[in-house]
Amino acid sequence: MAEQPEGLVSIKDFVRWGASRFNAHGLFFGHGTDNAVDEAAQLVLSALHLESDLPAAFHDCRLTSAEREAIAALIERRLVERVPAAYLTGSAWFAGLEFAVNAHVLVPRSPIAEVIENAFHPWIAPDGIERVLDLCTGSGCIGIAAAVYLPEADVDLVDVSPDALSVARENVERHGVAARVRVLESDLFDGLRGNRYDVIVSNPPYVSRAELESLPLEYHREPRLGLLGGEDGLDLVFRILAEADRFLTDDGILIVEVGSSAETLEQRLPEVPFTWLEFERGGDGVFILTREQLVASQPLVEAILGS
Repeated sequence: MAEQPEGLVSIKDFVRWGASRFNAHGLFFGHGTDNAVDEAAQLVLSALHLESDLPAAFHDCRLTSAEREAIAALIERRLVERVPAAYLTGSAWFAGLEFAVNAHVLVPRSPIAEVIENAFHPWIAPDGIERVLDLCTGSGCIGIAAAVYLPEADVDLVDVSPDALSVARENVERHGVAARVRVLESDLFDGLRGNRYDVIVSNPPYVSRAELESLPLEYHREPRLGLLGGEDGLDLVFRILAEADRFLTDDGILIVEVGSSAETLEQRLPEVPFTWLEFERGGDGVFILTREQLVASQPLVEAILGS
């Protein structure tokens, strides 16, 4: 049982106490929050079964002994286990939507959320999007959000991990989109022959081996399968570039997050006309290519794969 601190009685007290302990222990924040106060607030409110937008008037409410004990236990787990708060609460937010998460999937945090919230405009006309593919779907957050923001589109969620797909199915049911969203097990495009999509969007594993080993402990609580992209982080990215054109409609687009591997990708494919997106809420390393650009780039990609 976690030790309960004396003198703390309110929600506000426990948020302050938790944040102080997190900072004192040098925790890393990058899985839904970027500071100790927000991280502590997430855990405190979750322990109390309260929403994140709790009115400020309730912040001074006195807590029961059982509530204080539940909060202290969550704070202690965050300190000792160094797991992202989302795994402790079982949920994370993406594109304004709440998703179930566990240690079988990455914690949703992609800047692609902004693209989805804009229904992929101006890169493709939203009313012309009939089918979307979310490749390396994990929790399903990208594809399910696309289904919510594009209520007329059909979406396929694809991943190689059965455990991840179980989480994705739970989120499909949570958001009531089962009539338009399929959950498919496949190693990238291997199980998708004959399908064509207007938008293929992917947040694949793209972390290099050296970078992964240097990341804070919180990242090592996430599934390695969802992070490691080979020696230089680009193994799956090159496979996607090599095959995506065959699964896109004539006017279709490919959107891929490569994060910190963006510079390496440009160095290895300097002649490919990547369009790198800018985001109002921060984030980078996301490119767009049209099908036409992908077709023209095939000799360059194949040369790398064959080397």
